Amino acid sequence: MQVAKHILPFIVIAQFCCTSLWFAGNAVMNDLVATFSLEESALGNLTSSVQFGFITGTLIFALFTIADRFSPSKVFFGCAIVGASFNLGTMLEGNTLLSLLGLRFMTGFFLAGIYPVGMKIAADYFEKGLGKSLGFLVGALVVGTAFPHLLKGYSAALPWRQVIMITSILATLGGVMMLLGVPDGPFRRPSQKLDFKALFKVFEKADFRSAAFGYFGHMWELYSFWAFVPVMILTYTQLHPDIVLNIPIWSFVIIGLGSLSCVAGGYISQSFGIKKTAAIALLCSGMCCLISPLIFQIGSPFIFIGFLVFWGLVVIADSPLFSTLVAQNAPVEIKGTALTIVNCIGFAITIVSIQVITMLLTWGNPTYVYLVLFIGPVLGLIALFSKSSRKK
Repeated sequence: MQVAKHILPFIVIAQFCCTSLWFAGNAVMNDLVATFSLEESALGNLTSSVQFGFITGTLIFALFTIADRFSPSKVFFGCAIVGASFNLGTMLEGNTLLSLLGLRFMTGFFLAGIYPVGMKIAADYFEKGLGKSLGFLVGALVVGTAFPHLLKGYSAALPWRQVIMITSILATLGGVMMLLGVPDGPFRRPSQKLDFKALFKVFEKADFRSAAFGYFGHMWELYSFWAFVPVMILTYTQLHPDIVLNIPIWSFVIIGLGSLSCVAGGYISQSFGIKKTAAIALLCSGMCCLISPLIFQIGSPFIFIGFLVFWGLVVIADSPLFSTLVAQNAPVEIKGTALTIVNCIGFAITIVSIQVITMLLTWGNPTYVYLVLFIGPVLGLIALFSKSSRKK
């Protein structure tokens, strides 16, 4: 069946616009700390609050099979509007750490109706070549995640509240685009009843479990890397005081260029296979974890930034491929629930890894803490090539 040419660009642009809400708080973290008299540890706490909100949202969405029972485009729109509203709440005078944690939590909660639902919408349109389509979609997530860093980094004079305002406007526009431009897809099979067992049924299939657990290993590393890229750059400049780096701009570049590897991985997987391509990316990012302590000692900023750019490319390249494997091995009538519950567990894992890194940064040498991220790629590769997996 021929899909209208505007569908994929609309989904991709809407996803970019809405996922800019994700790391908006991180991009203006220094301003939040100064304005609301927060502790320096707020970075880890606020980042984890968004993740925790996302986990709670995805669990509820999966439990009530919302993405399968209701029009995914309408769900996406509603969550974009509400998520943008909570994001705007961070601009209010008199916020405290508690209120900011609550606002970021609710923003994350409604992102549960954006990111996995966007993948569900793509799966409803692109049964063939799904890996390539999700490559574009996750690429949009990557750029959306990095975009607040660009907004802040391009102009030191740009007030932090304008960064929050712009990301909320973008999210609203993205929701409207999805509602008006992307009707329910031809391969959608709506679930007719509430099925609380659906989120357990999906794990009965061995190939689904293999893909899901590979994704979980990937997630242990991914969001900790993204959250602490600015911290890594700051640590490097402190170790080498003669080197000056624009932290927001380089954070955008390192995170944002991952969008290219998502797209490239989708195309490459058509020739080499989805699982093999995902495994190579996961192996490469795992090696970056191991090498990271050495890189901090090198006095060349070109090598250091080049290394982080490479890490940023490989750390996300496998994400759309794992999501493709999950979607391909899920029952069609609960595909949205399958994607949502896997996202839920994956992002729960990110909370643990982010908090582990935060603790290690407090206790020990900041150049060695990222070694712990190697655990994820190792376990992910084991799961991906377990004997029960037959997906090639």
